[in-house]
Amino acid sequence: MEKAFVAQRVATRLFATERAVDSALAEVAGLVADMIQARKDLGLSAVVGEAAQAKLVEAMTALGSARSAVIVAHGELEETKLRIGIRTKLAGYEDKSTSSRLDQSGSEMRIAS
Repeated sequence: MEKAFVAQRVATRLFATERAVDSALAEVAGLVADMIQARKDLGLSAVVGEAAQAKLVEAMTALGSARSAVIVAHGELEETKLRIGIRTKLAGYEDKSTSSRLDQSGSEMRIAS
């Protein structure tokens, strides 16, 4: 099998992994924000749900570390690609029928193209 096709398969999976980690991080951040707003809307004390919120902040920290590790791996794979003689730019698959953007509240919006 041609090296470029094999490398493209790995690159596609790498880009999907990067998007998944970013999406998970955004989801947890949104959940924390919604929990804070729900507590305010219900007029509850700041201690209500504190343990759960602290765990979600831990999850965000872990996802941040995972994101950093994936970025480092991306750089390492870029170097590997060059070492094995692949000079073409590899691109990940993106569904062109929809694109994703974050609105001003940080929530993901799907926009049809």
